[in-house]
Amino acid sequence: MAKRTQVVLTKDVIKLGKNGDLVEVAPGYARNYLLPQSIAVRATPGILRQVERRREEERQRQLELKQQAEAQKKALEAVGVFKIAKQVGEENAIFGTVTEKELAELIQQATGQEVDRREITLPSISKLGTYKANIKLHSDVTADVEVEVVSL
Repeated sequence: MAKRTQVVLTKDVIKLGKNGDLVEVAPGYARNYLLPQSIAVRATPGILRQVERRREEERQRQLELKQQAEAQKKALEAVGVFKIAKQVGEENAIFGTVTEKELAELIQQATGQEVDRREITLPSISKLGTYKANIKLHSDVTADVEVEVVSL
């Protein structure tokens, strides 16, 4: 069996790795595809130092983002309950539903912090009452907030 060659990827490659990863591949794959297409570069000591420096910078950036998400979580939980007024019909059933967009706008008004509506998970809300919403602020940080649906 042929010796494996170490290369550092400059682009994401499906089933191989992400940009900046050090991977071992067959010499022919590296020589005939990865290197000519500028998808990878040969792993030299200088390149490895650059990769390590970039990894450390990325780790610091992720740590900073996580700290910001923790602060945002505390601010959201400090507000307590978010009240949304809806028009009500028979048996306390609301017209329409409470959407993630409405909750995101309410959070923006109440705290001044922007929350991506795609990161909000709401249960199916069709009646008046209090519900729990889950907001993913970071891959490791989620905030649980209460949403109270009241009549107009």
